[in-house]
Amino acid sequence: MAEDRHGAGAVRAEDAFDVARVDAWLKGRLGRLGRLAGLDGDPVVTQFSGGASNLTYLLRYPGVELILRRPPAGRKASSAHDLAREYRVQKQLKPVFGYVPTMRALCQDSEVIGGDFYVMDRVPGLILRGRLPEGMTLDPARARRLSETYVDTLIELHRVDPAAAGLDGLGKGAGYVRRQVEGWTRRYADARTDNVPAFQDITAWLAANQPDDVATCVIHNDWRLDNIVLSEADLSVRGVLDWELATLGDPLMDLGSALAYWVQADDDDMVRANRHQPSDLPGMLTRAEIVARYCDRTGLAADGWAFYEVFGMFRLAGIAQQIYYRYHHGQTRNPAFKDLWLAVAYLEHRCRAAISRV
Repeated sequence: MAEDRHGAGAVRAEDAFDVARVDAWLKGRLGRLGRLAGLDGDPVVTQFSGGASNLTYLLRYPGVELILRRPPAGRKASSAHDLAREYRVQKQLKPVFGYVPTMRALCQDSEVIGGDFYVMDRVPGLILRGRLPEGMTLDPARARRLSETYVDTLIELHRVDPAAAGLDGLGKGAGYVRRQVEGWTRRYADARTDNVPAFQDITAWLAANQPDDVATCVIHNDWRLDNIVLSEADLSVRGVLDWELATLGDPLMDLGSALAYWVQADDDDMVRANRHQPSDLPGMLTRAEIVARYCDRTGLAADGWAFYEVFGMFRLAGIAQQIYYRYHHGQTRNPAFKDLWLAVAYLEHRCRAAISRV
């Protein structure tokens, strides 16, 4: 089955689950209790190719479309893939940040598919990936407005009152920057394979140059255009996806991590060839312009921005290496992961270049 326009296609063999058992559980939990109409017949199940951590599937019933999220098989980082946490964060955040999808049910019965999963409503709309959909064009003015929307919606999230969402206990409080530097240094070392750099000079530089937290707020930790669902009519935001890594933390760390993914028009061919969002189109804000807009609208000062830039790229290398580790050790056969070690090595080069400019 070819992927549809939303990026969903045939379920990979290694990621298959017992559809009949899930269907029965859903109908027992939602259908018969009258909590969700339209769960008739058997669902058609497809899998989204985007994302490399928790697995995401589309369940199409005649009267309703649902999204199912579950962890992958294989090695898991100690704090990753907590589906119950991901579900509860979104359920509590929804009333104060309306772009969160509607949560429907959390299953923690391992008898159903062998582990936790949850189900939520699909947010209909457009998700932009590395290339624009066939037939779609973005002139520079619309591209600029879209990139402004990208940063303005992040600012909106960072203004959420954690207590109002019942999320004031989500994080560990002050010291977020230090915990992130130490944590990602350790996680990278644990996942390192013999074909990638050690990053020792870079982690030492991060440790020596880390600032204090500038604030503590709700952060997404995976803020990318391909995690934002847009209205096809005017490119306004209809939904924000992938809350797996959300926590309370430093907003500039969230921005720095987001901009590690933001490819701009004057980046080199290696960077642009591996983009996952069309951020290099004419008219799109540059990384520097995004930082300036963010600081202007929040009142925060990005002093020492090089730290956040380098940390974002190092963290991205750590994420890629954790995924590559699973492929390297035969825990997944997904061919999309086989060359991630090259991206890790290149990110080390980019970190060094950013440090050299300080």
